[in-house]
Amino acid sequence: MVNEVRAEQEPRNDHPSVDLRMDVPHSARVYDYLIGGKTNFEADRTAAHASVQAWPSLPISMRTTRDFMQRAVRHLAEQHGVRQFLDIGTGIPTSPNVHEIAQSIDPAARVAYVDNDPIVLTHARALMDSTSEGRTCYVDADFRDPQSIIDNPQLREVLDFSQPVALSLIAIVHFVLDEDDPQGIVRRFMDALAPGSFLALTVFTGDTDPVGVGGVGREYNARGIPLQIRDKAETEAFFAGFELLDPGVTLVHHWHPEADAAPVRDQDIAMYAGVAVKR
Repeated sequence: MVNEVRAEQEPRNDHPSVDLRMDVPHSARVYDYLIGGKTNFEADRTAAHASVQAWPSLPISMRTTRDFMQRAVRHLAEQHGVRQFLDIGTGIPTSPNVHEIAQSIDPAARVAYVDNDPIVLTHARALMDSTSEGRTCYVDADFRDPQSIIDNPQLREVLDFSQPVALSLIAIVHFVLDEDDPQGIVRRFMDALAPGSFLALTVFTGDTDPVGVGGVGREYNARGIPLQIRDKAETEAFFAGFELLDPGVTLVHHWHPEADAAPVRDQDIAMYAGVAVKR
């Protein structure tokens, strides 16, 4: 497994080599391991195992959250005609990625990916495998600095901010502590987008199992990965001023589930989700 990841560290022509700090767990690689990926190291697997020991349902919740992302992108493209997506906190590419879903509906769809994780940078090529009709790009930037993303020339070549854009923030805001004003950060992004734009967002919660999920938070924080757990009211605050689509803020597996989806227990999920439109 380590050899597979090292092969991906070879410098790309379009990106410099980076230090992946293989001895330190990284949130993107821990997530990758929990959903069955291979882009992770021993430190990441150790952190993942400790977190799962604290709350055995964590892998179920992680996979179900990714399923929500796929449904949300498809719903926005099919039902609301969205053709531009800004995906921040992209994580390690795992097919189907946002552009694969959006471009399967309209090959001309455009997607800008943003992340500042070194491991994601080494895999950015997979995020730019666009159709000839559409466009994608990858921007190495920090979610906590909205203006640097909004003003990025590469991103603005792909996305037209005078037209609606769907802002996708999946499994990222729990890594931004309250002291950094995550709701304010989201508001700054949405202020820059045209009316008719959408916000798709998930929030890590302990409402379904405070003890188990609290254990995950302690494991992450003890390993240098800041993580903040929030309740439903705090989740709804991210959508203040926007019009929530049905069914509002709900656990991820209750948001427009597939008809043939396998049943999932609420107590196995630690993520709220919502999608809202800017009028």
